Amino acid sequence: MIRVVGNRTRAAIIRSRRITGLAPDVIAELVAELGPLWHERHQAVLTSRPRRRAVRAGAKHKLVFIDRLLATLVHL
Repeated sequence: MIRVVGNRTRAAIIRSRRITGLAPDVIAELVAELGPLWHERHQAVLTSRPRRRAVRAGAKHKLVFIDRLLATLVHL
């Protein structure tokens, strides 16, 4: 089960080098560099195909971008 973490938990994960293996400033650089690219790609995927459902009728994202990035870093 995937749970969205709160801001406190997210901040604790970012501060803990033992969890991600990276310093907080490196994670901030990754977010600044990859965030806009991820957003552009996500928007391109959404606009590249015809809509099957009404706006806001589909499944909701469980994880925001920073949570997806942290999950990837922890997994690596």
